Amino acid sequence: MSFLTANRTKGIVLALAVMVADQLLKWYVLAVLQLRSVGVIDLLPFFDLRYAENRGISYGFLTAESLESRIFLFLLTGTIALAVLIWMMREHKMGDIAALALVLGGALGNIIDRVRFTFVVDYADFHLGVWRPFAVFNLADAAITGGVVLLLARSLLIREKPSGDDDTDFQADQVTTTSRPTE
Repeated sequence: MSFLTANRTKGIVLALAVMVADQLLKWYVLAVLQLRSVGVIDLLPFFDLRYAENRGISYGFLTAESLESRIFLFLLTGTIALAVLIWMMREHKMGDIAALALVLGGALGNIIDRVRFTFVVDYADFHLGVWRPFAVFNLADAAITGGVVLLLARSLLIREKPSGDDDTDFQADQVTTTSRPTE
């Protein structure tokens, strides 16, 4: 049996596609739309393109201002991405592989930003008037979130049926327990 199965290959391709799409979209908003200098582009009543630099991780947690803290954050996110890759390579089901590929592709997209800019470029801003239920984010963040939600949904909602042997043993135990005469 080959280590690089068709599903794992699809997972790697999906992760790379997410990473490339994330970087292309960031290039577009920075180079073509000039979002860094414009600041905000109003698109819809509930969605703007808004330039933001995230020097930490989720919601600016672990903000990295010094060189040492940026190196630490790079190593931390790189280690997490490597762990997700290893996990993905151990999975067999396409649903789990796809979820992990989304997380991996998003992580790689944000890691590239950390190397290029020393921060992650965010631009997507959903809002209802002045209320902003989400921080400004990017495609990589959305992929990571979608992958985590998919992993949670699969682990909570999709249950593996026990094999025939386990099921038979369970039924035999029930029959034995219920067929004993009571005193």
